[in-house]
Amino acid sequence: MNTKDMFSFSTFDPSKMQESFRDFAEKGAAQSKEAYAKMKTATEEATKTVEATVQTAQAGTVELGLKAIDAMRTNAELSLSHMEALLGVKSVAELVELQTAFIRKQAEVTIEHAKSIQETAKKVTETVTKPGKEAAEKVMTSLKVA
Repeated sequence: MNTKDMFSFSTFDPSKMQESFRDFAEKGAAQSKEAYAKMKTATEEATKTVEATVQTAQAGTVELGLKAIDAMRTNAELSLSHMEALLGVKSVAELVELQTAFIRKQAEVTIEHAKSIQETAKKVTETVTKPGKEAAEKVMTSLKVA
């Protein structure tokens, strides 16, 4: 073995190291730009989803409120009609008959309103959660692909 070879520096070319470092930096910058673009797109889509969800929730709340007002109006009209009918009662039997009919009608109307409000609430819930579900599915799909 030659002593000179043992202690001499191997052929070290700084320009090649500089090129490798430059390539590494350029790849890192490109990956950072790509990641930023994806994050920006995801953020914009999430913002649109939230805005759409809030608008849908507001519309749904208005619709539920209108259903509740309709139910109260119907109950008030039934009660007033019942009071007017009670003013013309001529016997206890007629009073019992009117009261029984009123209670039956009130129960029927209450059940109808409850069903209507329940259906509307279900529809509103599905409509409000739909954009979020779709966005989550899109993200999950993109993660699986990536």
